Amino acid sequence: MQRRTIAPILLVGLVLLAGCLSAPLQATTDGGADATNATNATTISATGTGEVTADADLAVVSLAVTTTADSADDARGTVADDVAAVRAALTGAGVAEDAIQTTGFNIYPEYDYSGQERELLGYRATHTLRVEVAPDRAGEVIDLAVGAGASEIRGVAFTLSDEKRAELREEALTRAVGSAKADADAVASASGLTVAGVHTATVGGSASPGPYPVAYAEDAARGGSTELSPGPVTVSATVQMVYEAE
Repeated sequence: MQRRTIAPILLVGLVLLAGCLSAPLQATTDGGADATNATNATTISATGTGEVTADADLAVVSLAVTTTADSADDARGTVADDVAAVRAALTGAGVAEDAIQTTGFNIYPEYDYSGQERELLGYRATHTLRVEVAPDRAGEVIDLAVGAGASEIRGVAFTLSDEKRAELREEALTRAVGSAKADADAVASASGLTVAGVHTATVGGSASPGPYPVAYAEDAARGGSTELSPGPVTVSATVQMVYEAE
């Protein structure tokens, strides 16, 4: 009796298990329709570059006042006096006080190493300044600074003010987008398509105006004033565009 009772039960269990194993597996994916549309979307990628050139509206003169003395304090005091004289000469000529900024200051000992033991020669103090003026006043600043005690003119950069740079960058970006759109239209036309709109846009880096070489028209040592000839400044921008096409 027990064998007859167990056998039907075992048979029913095996049938149920076989039914479960034969049932199809199902998987769902969120946003299936959107993913299909995104995959089937037609896009055209293009990179555009725009450049705008303009005259510099800012000159940056880098200068230094340097002196040596037997003691560090004497060197510091002399440099302080000379820098004050340079500042006074520049502000007296109409250069704004906030346009004259300290960019560096140091005092260090100088030694003679030619003998068996190093010999202290003295102390050197250096105070460096940055002066911002209109480009046509750069030569005047150099003459005033050197006349008042500046030891070095370390460089002159003709560049753009923040306001002018922002204005030119906006124009450069407009030209870059126009260049990318023209390329995308050409590719679309050759492919039998039409640009329908912008899918994504990425703005790349832009070249910032840097120092430009200048030339002395006359040698100040011969008594002439210093005249500088700045070159033009170019601002460029790059965009990476992806357009929808149909």
